[in-house]
Amino acid sequence: MLNILSDFLVRRPEGYYCQYGDFYIDAMLPVPVDVVSHGHGDHARPGHGIIYCTAVTGAIMHYRYAQQPLSSYRKIDFKSSFHIGQVELTFIPAGHILGSAQILMEYKGVRYLYTGDYKLQEDETCEPIEIVQADVLITECTFADPDVIHPDPIAEIKKLNEQPFNILLGTYALGKAQRLTDLINKHCPDRRVLVHHGILPLHRIYDDLGPKKLVYEQYNRREMKVGEPNKVYMVPPMTFNSYIRATNVVRAFASGWKRLQQHNDLSLFISDHVDWNDILYFIQAVKPQEVWTLHGDGRILKQHFEGNLDVRDIY
Repeated sequence: MLNILSDFLVRRPEGYYCQYGDFYIDAMLPVPVDVVSHGHGDHARPGHGIIYCTAVTGAIMHYRYAQQPLSSYRKIDFKSSFHIGQVELTFIPAGHILGSAQILMEYKGVRYLYTGDYKLQEDETCEPIEIVQADVLITECTFADPDVIHPDPIAEIKKLNEQPFNILLGTYALGKAQRLTDLINKHCPDRRVLVHHGILPLHRIYDDLGPKKLVYEQYNRREMKVGEPNKVYMVPPMTFNSYIRATNVVRAFASGWKRLQQHNDLSLFISDHVDWNDILYFIQAVKPQEVWTLHGDGRILKQHFEGNLDVRDIY
């Protein structure tokens, strides 16, 4: 009989805390020991004493948080186990962005799997997700709603081919921008990708550490005004919002959120998170005895499995 500890991972103001190893996961405030799932700013923050992460996540954090001492990083390869206290940890590819990891924690014979953010859709710019079995699945619930089914990203990106204008494409700078660049390179070959200066360094990290080289150019104003209307100008959210009155371009923002498609000229539903069907598939494949939810609303998931599987929010 497994002894699943209901308090193995708990929510604290600093982040998610494991008292059995005395470490945090994805802490938002400085802590002595933090295990970071991936480089997005809502999971990776500076100021910690020791940071365990993958090599790519470490490179991204070093770029974003130059003041964080290099000596604080403990860079761990995927599927190479390590210990913090009495807990054995292993990084498993999560498929969310380059370097993103699920965190498998084993303690007294029980396997706890923290997904971080993850996706099942194909993405040639990052490591594909790997599925391992666990007794407790600790899953994000960003889109844990049967009303959210992500469309085919290839069909979505091909919408750009139908536009006779240059395109102002809003995107998150890390992960999404690089995936979009690759999708455009493959499925919109007549489109030139021009990259905002706030995104450019992250493209270069992907070029250096990722599985393939991307085809893109650094943005310059003149290029958007001359020649054929075959450019896609890729910009981060704040820049996209500041260009609300941009003329002679088609405005689109790549996201799984419907609210971010409003007031744009073109909808572009491309997400780097699992949708409802993906979560159900993932739970079936992991075969957990319990599911703990975080990073979203897990109530619909709890109702779906009522009487068949214990699902609860992490507390």
